[in-house]
Amino acid sequence: MIKYLLYPSYVLACFLFSVTAISQPNYKSQDVCKEDDTPQYTAYRTGKPPKIDGKLNETVWKKAARSNAFVDLISGAKTHLDTRAAVLWDDRYLYVGYWVEEPDITATHTVRDAPIYQDNDVELFIAGTDAYYEFEINSFGTIYEVLFFWMDNFEKKGYHLMPEFNTDAKGARPFRGVGYRHPRGRRIGFWNWDLPGLQYAVHLNGTINNNKDKDKGWTVELAIPWTSLQILAKGDNRSLPPANNDVWKMDFSRFNTKKYSENDSGGWAWSAHGVWDSHVPECFTRIVFSEELLR
Repeated sequence: MIKYLLYPSYVLACFLFSVTAISQPNYKSQDVCKEDDTPQYTAYRTGKPPKIDGKLNETVWKKAARSNAFVDLISGAKTHLDTRAAVLWDDRYLYVGYWVEEPDITATHTVRDAPIYQDNDVELFIAGTDAYYEFEINSFGTIYEVLFFWMDNFEKKGYHLMPEFNTDAKGARPFRGVGYRHPRGRRIGFWNWDLPGLQYAVHLNGTINNNKDKDKGWTVELAIPWTSLQILAKGDNRSLPPANNDVWKMDFSRFNTKKYSENDSGGWAWSAHGVWDSHVPECFTRIVFSEELLR
């Protein structure tokens, strides 16, 4: 979601936004999401890998169950436009698709790891026990990635000894969350880390940056190699690819530059968080992996 630490001027802007444009998050409880409150989704195995072209028009995507419509990140209320996601997998890849309704498709950033959250975007978080991965993409297909570690286990489990996760590495910065004081405490983020082998594509059903016509929206398609998620699996030695009925916590969201009502936070997600912060793994959707072949 929002990376205040990279862009100091954006820190102030987002702070002012948080206390004026939307109501201040409710901090009365540090336990914002309980296990039974988060959505659960069964991801079925696909026997035929989809072509990663962003179109989501193949049979496997037509058969895959789509999520419920995304809700407001804070309130859980119904949103103005429809956004849904779906998940598939095989022995090599995790596949994720997004369907994004948008009557006026816009984007500005074209450079990788630019502040994509300043555009309309969709985002994916994948959580392990000790770390989590963040991915963002806009309708130009420009992406942004960060890998975060919880500091309570960062040195205890030896992550700091890996050369790419040296605390002095370029792009390594402390991170304390966005709008929520997480009880687990401090994190460190690696903004120069790229997920190996990632495939991604966007398909537009309309025209970009042209407000003279009405668009239908855009779709996003991802293929994430299981081998690239070893750093997330390390914390609890989970299976890669997942074993039958294994559960991974993942967050699927969308952020908009336009607010559609007074109560619209601008952030919509499969699972509401109750606070203006995507970085709360306890609130992520539970993805249950089934060995059953998609039919």
